[in-house]
Amino acid sequence: MPVPVISGEGLRPHLVNFAWSFLALATVMAVGTVGYRLIGGPQNSWLDCFYMTFITVATIGYGEIIDLSHNPAGRVFTMFISVAGIGVLTYMLSNLTAFLLEGKINEALWRKRMEKHIHKLKGHYVVCGIGRVGRNVAHELERTGRAYVVIDENTVSIETHLEKYPDTMFVHGDASDDDILHKGHAETAAGLFAVTGDDSKNLLITLTAKQINPALRVVARCHEVRNIEKLHKVGADAIVSPDFTGGLRIASAMIRPQVVTFLDEMLKSETNLRLEEIVVPSGFPEAPLGTLNLRNRDFILLAIRDHERWRFNPGEHEVVKPGNVLVVMATPTGRQSIERMVGWV
Repeated sequence: MPVPVISGEGLRPHLVNFAWSFLALATVMAVGTVGYRLIGGPQNSWLDCFYMTFITVATIGYGEIIDLSHNPAGRVFTMFISVAGIGVLTYMLSNLTAFLLEGKINEALWRKRMEKHIHKLKGHYVVCGIGRVGRNVAHELERTGRAYVVIDENTVSIETHLEKYPDTMFVHGDASDDDILHKGHAETAAGLFAVTGDDSKNLLITLTAKQINPALRVVARCHEVRNIEKLHKVGADAIVSPDFTGGLRIASAMIRPQVVTFLDEMLKSETNLRLEEIVVPSGFPEAPLGTLNLRNRDFILLAIRDHERWRFNPGEHEVVKPGNVLVVMATPTGRQSIERMVGWV
């Protein structure tokens, strides 16, 4: 979905027409000023001549500044200036009106299309709060090819994100409101991020989202440690404290620098390589790993999570069952190919 503005190509005809009409109006004003100067004589100032032209074109209806009562040619000239000026002015105003109306209509149609597209989404993600943390969340979803909807009541925050990702689908409003979450289609979403800068707001968003969709996975942002238990009680599946996580990241950069460098480079790679997890769906028939052809240059299978047991670097004899979680290092294309293999797509 593009940003709700008229494109450059759409603007060009209006700008060209407006420029020509403005030039034509300026020409009429210049011809009228010079003409009245010649008709009225040097006793009339240039300002008087310009004013006479202006009130004629604008149809203001004031008395004649330059006396034309005994000058038939002057009156014919006035009729010419009046017809030409009114015609050009009307054309200019019609172009301006068309420009404004097209912008409003385009925006209304764009919003309608976006709303329809959002209501067709399934398995997408809802990002509630598109501040500094929310933008980083959205950036990661964008890089890994996952559909998402942004919800924020701050139009400036939304516009800031749209400058970088103009195709983003968004809902303007309070994410703790049931109606707003329904507009983001939280009932069919795979997950929701409650990442506003206010712990109490994130708590209310989590509670509301879980009431709408109890199966929805909710990851919440939390600043104050005392609020973590409250977020757990209202249904948050995972809680992240940026301060705590940042501290661990700083410590890791000191004591395991090569690992941190590897992860950083992975995030920066042009292939968008990531560590991903894929849940094997319930309808999947049990099968040995060797029969699934899980060997591909776009992904590497690292481990299988079988309930509480990990199977690292699994061999071909390992059996893949419904409910298993496959942990892979994969590009977005690789992740999608595995999802097709196990029946997600």
